[in-house]
Amino acid sequence: MKTAGHSEATTRRGLELTPFRGLRYDPDRVGSLASVTSPPYDVVVRPDGLHHLQSADPHNIVRLILPQAGTPSARTEQAADTLRRWLAEGILVADPEPGLYVYEQRDGDGMLQRGIIGTLRVTEPAEGVVLPHEDVMPPVVADRAALMRATRANLEPLLLTYRGDGVLPPGTTSGAGVDTAVAAGVGTATGAGVGTAAEVIERTASRPPLLATTTEDGFRHRLWSITNPVDLARVQTDLAGRQALIADGHHRWATYRRLRLEHPSPSPWDYGLVLLVDTVRYPLRVRAIHRLLHGLPVADALRAVDGLFRVRRLDGPLPEALAALADASCAGNAFLLAGDGAFHLLDRPDPELLARTVPADRPAAWRSLDATVLHATLLEHVWRIPEDSPAHIAYIHDTAATVEKAERDGGTAVLLHPVREEVVRDLARQGVTMPRKSTSFGPKPASGLVLRALEI
Repeated sequence: MKTAGHSEATTRRGLELTPFRGLRYDPDRVGSLASVTSPPYDVVVRPDGLHHLQSADPHNIVRLILPQAGTPSARTEQAADTLRRWLAEGILVADPEPGLYVYEQRDGDGMLQRGIIGTLRVTEPAEGVVLPHEDVMPPVVADRAALMRATRANLEPLLLTYRGDGVLPPGTTSGAGVDTAVAAGVGTATGAGVGTAAEVIERTASRPPLLATTTEDGFRHRLWSITNPVDLARVQTDLAGRQALIADGHHRWATYRRLRLEHPSPSPWDYGLVLLVDTVRYPLRVRAIHRLLHGLPVADALRAVDGLFRVRRLDGPLPEALAALADASCAGNAFLLAGDGAFHLLDRPDPELLARTVPADRPAAWRSLDATVLHATLLEHVWRIPEDSPAHIAYIHDTAATVEKAERDGGTAVLLHPVREEVVRDLARQGVTMPRKSTSFGPKPASGLVLRALEI
């Protein structure tokens, strides 16, 4: 029996994706669509990347997702004022009718990814519909929640993956072969996938797009809308039986959940903006997120691990050091330290140290993760660095930028080898979350191509 309010959502199964009237930049009011986009808020490397984006165009989306002011409340007020002004001036314009949006990314190496953007009903982890795989930092959730409350908007979609029925052609290992496959009628195990979300996405992508732009990283972006009721119903019916994994945006999903609980249902807060990608058709790249330890010189970090890990100095360039890290990771936990002009490979941790510091109440796959050993053993017990303090630690996606900042600031860069996607998914299905910032799935959606205002 259904009950009123939020408890009604617990009776739902599968992904409930709904159309919305997207907010998009008027291309005649900005320098270019590329100049107003940004990576997701947590990928922007501050302060260099932030200043670069701000100077690219006075209307760059970074002014909404990372407002700059003296206090947290001033930042959120500034973002809300900016959004209201851009709406009033016609910088951002709502599409005339609700729709779902097909979003495509291509790079120069032939990588192709397509997914669908919509508003997804927010569920709790116990419902098993949207699976988180990482822990979150409460201060970040609080910051994102304050921003969403003030702007009453979802400013950028988070990235979710699901496993559709589609299969790629033999020998195809990425989305690069999907165009050919669709043309040949190879879409699912039973043919072209007529009636599935995949079929609607591919057919929509054969039409002229709403927008097309190329960002300075070389990625080409295209966006289409789906407004036909029959196509919308096909997508919604197909997704209703699916389960999704959070690939990128754990803090935003936790924020959606917090804000949903704050507002009586039904309300616009019952839904949050997402990009859903079928990783059977379009496998994502999984990369590591690195750590920059402020105030810990490399010499001090190495002195503390003496006798606890094997330590080898590597004097070659970054690619060679990363190759050595990949080799060492095949045999067990391994890390690469940098910041003093060289690279230092840490591997073969003392088994007694691991037994003493890594919690024993989790699956073996979790206990053996590099991120688990980094946080439970190195950060907490060896270096004694609080993992949730921005004054002590930063989480950076770009490998070279992490090393450069460590060398410039006199800190220590800790570089990790990426975990495999199947390990992430298996742990998530068991309800086991990985340490925060354990993975970086990509390519990530560009922020600024389509937004959602809750009151439109």
